[in-house]
Amino acid sequence: MRKLLSLENLTLVAILLGAVSGVYIPELMLKLKLLGEVFLSLLKMIIVPLVFTSVFVAMLGLGEVSRFRDMGLKTIAYYMTTTALAVLVGLLLVNLIGPGKGEEIVHRSTEVPDVKELTFEDVVWNIIPSNPIKSFVEGKVLQIIFFAVLFGLATLAVSKEKKGHVFNLFDGLNEGLINLTKWIIKLTPIGVFSLVGFIVADMGVEVLLSLWKYALTVVLGLLIHAFITLPLLAFLLGRYNPYRYFLKVREAPLLAFSTASSAATLPVSMQVAEEKGGVRKETAGFVLPLGATINMDGTALYESVAAVFIANVYGVDLGIPQMVMIFLTATLASIGAAAIPGAGLVMLTLVLSSVGVPLEGIGLIIAVDRFLDMLRTAVNVWGDLNGAKIIDRFVK
Repeated sequence: MRKLLSLENLTLVAILLGAVSGVYIPELMLKLKLLGEVFLSLLKMIIVPLVFTSVFVAMLGLGEVSRFRDMGLKTIAYYMTTTALAVLVGLLLVNLIGPGKGEEIVHRSTEVPDVKELTFEDVVWNIIPSNPIKSFVEGKVLQIIFFAVLFGLATLAVSKEKKGHVFNLFDGLNEGLINLTKWIIKLTPIGVFSLVGFIVADMGVEVLLSLWKYALTVVLGLLIHAFITLPLLAFLLGRYNPYRYFLKVREAPLLAFSTASSAATLPVSMQVAEEKGGVRKETAGFVLPLGATINMDGTALYESVAAVFIANVYGVDLGIPQMVMIFLTATLASIGAAAIPGAGLVMLTLVLSSVGVPLEGIGLIIAVDRFLDMLRTAVNVWGDLNGAKIIDRFVK
């Protein structure tokens, strides 16, 4: 009975009920939009503190500045590179395939906003904060991550005793925020029912038929990244056969697929990397936990595809500056995504907000989000395992 009433099954039921209700009782579903708005507000509520504590704790996890210069810099550079490549693959595919384009939407209660033209200077100042407190208040994630990284490095330089106190405080805050996020995600069936029902009532059921094209774009992008991009880096940098390596450590990606949680998979990832993958214990003990926090290749790819898809459905014309902002936000926001199921949904609100795309569009993609979440988490963990193997070759 517990399996039947799992969050995944309840979410699927909520999607079906929302779609049916939007068709047959549209007036009621338009009024129930409030439930979906509350769900979105709860997601937005958790973003800023969760991003900051996740990144800050990951930086403190380095232990000392010298480790950042050696293993830390190499690890972060690798993870940033693979995440950026994943986002690039996603943007190329979504613009090539064009899911959501040409949809005939007769009525739309959410007005299509005017997308602000962005210059290079705007992008720079969207990353570097002049007032961190203001960045927190306004929810500017790029500035928050930038501040968290610098603050984390500075904290690494203080005395061991004081550093321990700071780490315990923020690690406790991070655990509490992760628990709060889990609670919010438990409300997903209610939020999904309201959002899907409202969208179907407001736009018509036809808009959901384009989901197959969106899902195909995400899955294709994930497969390209997992079996072409990452293996290519393994061949060139790690000098090992990634496909043989995958067979040795396959337990971790398979567990990640079933749990949709990088954190839950971490103990297995460390075990198989050391015992079967030939990665040194010191490397696996540092690179894999850090990767479970900041390396979200699959999530970043999904966010970039989802943002452009929702923009296409709403008729929002995204130019090169907006694509650059999606690239930066999806790459950096994925670093702050907590390693728990549904975290990508939380971070997607940031990407949409960065280019002025309506947040209500999340209701469009949530119908297939759980399945895609499982796939992208498996890709995240596979990227972590490759990172451990490659970094192990370059560190002293």
